Amino acid sequence: MPKRHGENTSLGDVLKEFIEANRLQSGLDKISVKDAWHSVMGEAISKYTTSVKLERDTLYVGLSSSVLREELSYGKEKIVKLLNDAMEKDLIKKIVLR
Repeated sequence: MPKRHGENTSLGDVLKEFIEANRLQSGLDKISVKDAWHSVMGEAISKYTTSVKLERDTLYVGLSSSVLREELSYGKEKIVKLLNDAMEKDLIKKIVLR
């Protein structure tokens, strides 16, 4: 039987409970990491991004430019930190550029 909420329960609390009960957080994280990539990296890099996929704690990024892939490989640790800061969670431990 579902829990009954009092009059003072916020919509945010109800949504959090729904997400936890239905185990939707990992799917939401996969979507939010794509949004974070495009906002953190900017329009210039987003233009060359073909795919962004989060599996466990590894972010796989497909790039259409080998030169850009090489340049970004030097700053992987900084990119991880920026993305985790943007999402306000430590989801990403490693980035694989393809």
